[in-house]
Amino acid sequence: MIGVHLNRRVFAGTTALALGALAGVAVGLFGVGGAAAQRQAEPALPPLLEATHLPPLLTARGEPVELRYDVFCGAGDEEAASRAECDASGTAFVRAGDAGRFEEIPLRVDASASEGRYVAAVPSAIAQSPDGFSYYATFRDGSSGVEISSPPGAGDAPERSLPLGRSVDVHLGRHVFGRIREPDAVVVRAAWGDGPDQVGLEQGRDLTPIGGSSFDVDRAGNVTVLDETHKRLLRFAERDGVTSRTPLAVDGTIADMAVADDGKIYVLDSSSPSPKPLLRAFAPDGSALGSVESAERAAQVRLGPAGAVLLQEPSDQWMDAAAGGRLLAPDSQRKSGRSGRPLPGGGDVVVLRRGNEIRVATVSGHRVVRSWRVTSETPIAEVQLAEPRGAGLVLVARVYTDDQDEFVVLVLDAKRLVRSFSLDSADWAETAPLSKFRLVGSSLYQLGSTAAGLFVDRFELEGN
Repeated sequence: MIGVHLNRRVFAGTTALALGALAGVAVGLFGVGGAAAQRQAEPALPPLLEATHLPPLLTARGEPVELRYDVFCGAGDEEAASRAECDASGTAFVRAGDAGRFEEIPLRVDASASEGRYVAAVPSAIAQSPDGFSYYATFRDGSSGVEISSPPGAGDAPERSLPLGRSVDVHLGRHVFGRIREPDAVVVRAAWGDGPDQVGLEQGRDLTPIGGSSFDVDRAGNVTVLDETHKRLLRFAERDGVTSRTPLAVDGTIADMAVADDGKIYVLDSSSPSPKPLLRAFAPDGSALGSVESAERAAQVRLGPAGAVLLQEPSDQWMDAAAGGRLLAPDSQRKSGRSGRPLPGGGDVVVLRRGNEIRVATVSGHRVVRSWRVTSETPIAEVQLAEPRGAGLVLVARVYTDDQDEFVVLVLDAKRLVRSFSLDSADWAETAPLSKFRLVGSSLYQLGSTAAGLFVDRFELEGN
């Protein structure tokens, strides 16, 4: 799990994102005025049953492995909004490797646990398999009869856990705040406003300003910013300012974006009345190519070998959302679920953040090729970027205390930490949760904002 940060005042994980999505449902269905009258006309929501889980994606030699789940249920909109914990029954299905018969293990309730109350210990013969193990779980709410699988693809797309193997271990110690690296170049600078070269700003539900919610960078270093408030893309060339403005049929709310090499634009639009965002596809000129609902709540859109892929929750799986030039229906997305992000050039990158430790591995054919293990004495909020680069890795994570936060950039090779530096969090305005950084070649780009406007900085990773 990468982890999600909603704004600089609240460091949150997947549960907080889920709560925000459910709150958005209420606003989308009922609006601000006349809510009581509309509630009377709306049919009751179906019973809710959901399981959240931190998958043990990468395991160290000899460590015991448990599968822990938090289960939530409700009978209607009020119960769903509160996501009250419920008394459900569940079974885990585990196997060594990724083929063969699953072994059933009943999930027991650990009443003493503050989180992950439904637990099953993975037998050591399976957990320590050199091929790793795969698994899924099923849950049933006895009062409503609702049944679910976690992940939703069940045996067709189970969670996959791999041995970390011989990793490059890095200990960051206690972070020293205030030692910020200056950018090598400011590629984009745009003021807030409604002018042709300005980026729109709106007030969020929690009064945090929202604007310029995502960006992308092509191989030539040209930057595209999603100006969702004005429903358009702004394209920038370094030192030349805005070079084009492309209208997009989006709904003007927080959205993530990815731009393919052929110019096709994918926008993960969070404005759907459902908790599940819409993935919208556009041609390079902004003409709409269609949309599809995500299989689950989705936090991130990136590009895989065949098209757009989505990081979906609560499964924490990457799912194909486009292939062969067409968008994929939710059922096809579920069946494609995988633990790692598929890379455009082949292989996956798997990321696990657990407490103040980050484990990352590049994977090929269900085998770990290289792995890194980073620990920190300062709390880690989320991993913003984990991008393979040659035989190494570029990792960006947010570290924080009660009253301050910064990003730490780590440049790693196959044997060691090559260099590290700190960056200002620079998130005065709220954006899509995992949209702050892009890596192109040896250049790292950061999307940031101040009260004056939005900017994109470039940092060179090679040289002094």
